[in-house]
Amino acid sequence: MAAFNVLVDGYARDEGDDSRVGSTVSLVWDGDAIVVVDPGLVHSRSAILDPLSALDVRPEDVTDVVISHHHPDHTLNVALFPNARLHDHWAVYRDDLWISRDAEGYDVSPGVTLMETPGHTPQDISTVVQTADGIVVCTHLWWTAEGPAEDPYAPDPRLVHAQRARILDLDPALIVPGHGPGFTVGDATPR
Repeated sequence: MAAFNVLVDGYARDEGDDSRVGSTVSLVWDGDAIVVVDPGLVHSRSAILDPLSALDVRPEDVTDVVISHHHPDHTLNVALFPNARLHDHWAVYRDDLWISRDAEGYDVSPGVTLMETPGHTPQDISTVVQTADGIVVCTHLWWTAEGPAEDPYAPDPRLVHAQRARILDLDPALIVPGHGPGFTVGDATPR
């Protein structure tokens, strides 16, 4: 079973004419795989690097990086991990190698699988992690536990709701949203 940690709880808030946006950044250990999910915007790179160091993980130890979609708030810091393969919705990249593949059902490692979950963008993927405590899903189908119930940027809100239902059918122990702390599924969970 994989071990899972949130390195950074994300956020999204308006401050007058400006916005502060940070992605939720996660770390998964699964055998020889060390996977970082969504190393995007954070207040400083130390917000990612310091928790890694506290867990005795160096950036060059990271084997894989998964990005949920190609918005900068989820991708900006992928280059912190020079030896990692990068996974997105349609390929795996390493240096100048581009290996095309479908994301749906792709195993990054034995306990880490990708799901195609278009919603926030047509290219969204979710990362499904098998842990001893149950399934953890890192996804941008939810921004936070509180919502918004309707993603203001989604091209088709019905698709967001259909993909949320797919995630909820997995009976996850924890959902890790794009911009907030992980949450457990309950009656208040936006569908």
